[in-house]
Amino acid sequence: MTIDELNRRYGAPGRIVFRAGHCGYPEVALANRFGTAEVALLGANVLSYKPTGHAPVIFRPDKRDYNRGESFHGGIPLCWPQFGNKMDKTLPQHGFARIMPFSVAGTQYSEEMTEVTLALESSDETKKIWPNDFRIEMKISVSMKLNLKLVTENRGEKPFRYSAGFHPYIVAGDRDACSLRGADGCDYVDAADMSSHLLCGDLPMNVSRDLVFSLPPALKHEAVLVDGSLKRAVAVVSSGNTRLVVWNPGPEGRLSDFKDGDWRKFVCVEPVTAWPQPERELAPGEKESLTAAIQSTLDTSA
Repeated sequence: MTIDELNRRYGAPGRIVFRAGHCGYPEVALANRFGTAEVALLGANVLSYKPTGHAPVIFRPDKRDYNRGESFHGGIPLCWPQFGNKMDKTLPQHGFARIMPFSVAGTQYSEEMTEVTLALESSDETKKIWPNDFRIEMKISVSMKLNLKLVTENRGEKPFRYSAGFHPYIVAGDRDACSLRGADGCDYVDAADMSSHLLCGDLPMNVSRDLVFSLPPALKHEAVLVDGSLKRAVAVVSSGNTRLVVWNPGPEGRLSDFKDGDWRKFVCVEPVTAWPQPERELAPGEKESLTAAIQSTLDTSA
């Protein structure tokens, strides 16, 4: 669909607006009294989120010229059908969904919420990478929080194994002034050397981190990034995940999207269904959900 067609069918003036985006694919802007968000149809990547009266919550590097097929380090990339690359070395790092164009499955809004649903289905193109029949839907809404819901459906005749994750780059005033609350007492693996540890207390973010926390069984999991520089706390409340990844590359992490010093400007707090391997198969006709809600609050004690 063209931008005009998308706006006629799915848009709502002042609430849901489609416009030109990267690589010739549209983006959609969501707005209401609670805040604004921008979402790329390429990869269903949330590019920005700004609650009313607050500083931006999601970090995006200045680089604007990435191309189809490239990974984009910023926003909230969708990792699917694998998180990382330890499940299947033939798949791209973090899977292929984040480099695929999604279609618009629907939009809706009310006084309390503005929402878009994006979808990706198996095709001849995806089967060149991964042989399974599937449909995934990514629902993004702005209310008092930024809400994400990924639904994975097996549309084939045989089970498949997969993992999924959200990869939020949360804005930091200064990485070194941040700490993570909510993982006290959890076991974790340091992905740098695959060593195992137990976290006691809060996790300071004053060094580079690539840690995978194993979460206890619960209906919901809450992790909070406390930012002493911005005097705020950003909560990530998730369900459907057994892992939480906390990542910052530090100055040694040379990614092409980043300028010098960009590593100081974010911390990633990532709900992940499973790692390093999927913990179960998705049967034919079965669906599973991964959800996350991101909320920013002032924290004068930070």
